[in-house]
Amino acid sequence: MNFGGVEENVVTRGEFPLSKAKEVLKDETIAIIGYGVQGPGQALNLRDNGFNVIVGQRQPSASWDKAVADGFVPGETLFSIEEAAQRATTIQYLLSDAAQIDVWPRLKQHLTPGKALYFSHGFAVTYAERTGIIPPADVDVILVAPKGSGTSLRRLFVAGRGLNSSFAIHQDATGKARDRVIALGIGIGSGYLFETSFKKEVYSDLTGERGTLMGAIQGLFAAQYDLLRSKGHSPSEAFNETVEEATESLYPLIAENGMDWMYANCSTTAQRGALDWWKKFRDAVKPVFADLYEEVAQGREAQRSIDSNGKSDYRVKLEAELLELQESEMWQAGKVVRSLRPQNA
Repeated sequence: MNFGGVEENVVTRGEFPLSKAKEVLKDETIAIIGYGVQGPGQALNLRDNGFNVIVGQRQPSASWDKAVADGFVPGETLFSIEEAAQRATTIQYLLSDAAQIDVWPRLKQHLTPGKALYFSHGFAVTYAERTGIIPPADVDVILVAPKGSGTSLRRLFVAGRGLNSSFAIHQDATGKARDRVIALGIGIGSGYLFETSFKKEVYSDLTGERGTLMGAIQGLFAAQYDLLRSKGHSPSEAFNETVEEATESLYPLIAENGMDWMYANCSTTAQRGALDWWKKFRDAVKPVFADLYEEVAQGREAQRSIDSNGKSDYRVKLEAELLELQESEMWQAGKVVRSLRPQNA
């Protein structure tokens, strides 16, 4: 398929329908290892699509309880991580990156010849010298990475839509890896699938999360909000002009038809200003993105994540950092603004 003059390998539901995916995986038992961020969405979508799905999760844990609440039955479709891995022919390794490192010594003994090891992030394999995760040579190693959270994957599936995903084959031991990975991508509810590699997936993903998806956008929001407040604008005005109008009005227009269409459907004053200023912002942040990508490519960003997320007090420190965001004036103002939306009145 052609994207702006560049050919890419894309698989659509029309080319690879659900019926074909079910035929490819009809004899497979798919174990979802981990029921945290991606696990629930992928497990429920696969189950609803008619695949044989079991869940592996440590007990006791909130995630185990969530799996039970979602209809997975202990001893029938819900097991310990080790038992689920032993029972499965395809193991979807959906624990956090830090947890994957910790569990790997126990999981790898269940990777018997012919099985498939599935990831939704290229982190573990790409940075194998740091994670220690080196799959045996006689299993398929594949990836489907939804371009969004597990929550979004599930919500779009329930709404009859789909979240686009990338796919990759790191190792094809059986000769069936391609059909397997595409079938799984269709099974979890992907809108369409585009091919990548484990390395490209993790490089783009880490850059995106720290960039326009989360880190950079929070930085831009904070910079504009703080400026407006320093110039005497009220919290409500500063938040509405910085966040609310973007997320509730303009970003949906971009999602609908693109940035050019959004520009064309704004006032001529807004058009002129946006066209005059966007390149200044691009040029200002380009060096930051270049630094970010280099940190990712050299593995230093991965190592920081491993070092931080593997500490026993990680959750406590994370909650403190998230609380700082939550208690900031901007997001406290946002809480009030959201409560005043007509549908929440």
